[in-house]
Amino acid sequence: MSQNNSRPDVHSQWRDIDATRFITATLGALLALGGIDHGFFEFLQGNALTGGLFIHSIGAHNQMWAYGTEDALTLLPTFMASGIAAMSMSVLIAIWSIRFVHKRYGSLVFLLFSIGLFLVGGGVAQAVYFLLAWALSTRIGRPFTGLRVVLPAGLREMLGRLWPWLLAAFALTSLFALEIAIFGYIPGVSEPLLVLHTCWSLLGVGLGLLLLAIGCGFVHDANRQ
Repeated sequence: MSQNNSRPDVHSQWRDIDATRFITATLGALLALGGIDHGFFEFLQGNALTGGLFIHSIGAHNQMWAYGTEDALTLLPTFMASGIAAMSMSVLIAIWSIRFVHKRYGSLVFLLFSIGLFLVGGGVAQAVYFLLAWALSTRIGRPFTGLRVVLPAGLREMLGRLWPWLLAAFALTSLFALEIAIFGYIPGVSEPLLVLHTCWSLLGVGLGLLLLAIGCGFVHDANRQ
């Protein structure tokens, strides 16, 4: 009597995933984490007046290195109000990115949430990533099928397998950059200006990895059709 002991094919499981939706959800969750970071440190500054539109999310009492201020913009009058609003909007963005962004009007609502987070202290630098995530969300369920004509089958197969690894590399790079932005810690490096340059360099590398992941994700989704 024969017995089927075959193990699940991991590659075939990944093949069925909508890469564009998965990348959008991951990017939205990471951006929400950054918004929570800003909001938490704003909340720690208490009910003090912000004194203007542009603020340092991390106040002097909580700042852990020379450039660890986490700049943001807010329309709200106090740090506590900004912090609560930023954390609340971040939670909404995380939930929406994972559960609802692919549905009707999902992209529009994501964009509105993102604008809201930007205006209540969620961080200035994240605006570029929010716009990219929104643009990507508009392509969920709408693969670029023309890629099947432009790219040879072998190349499409190879590129289509790369997106999860590129996305994972982007996520790790982004988390490391966030850690540096808050704590200013890099093993073996203590010069603040070098730490700052390293942080910005990681963000640049991360953006490149994200764009590559998106491109390979488009190829993957075209292969699925």
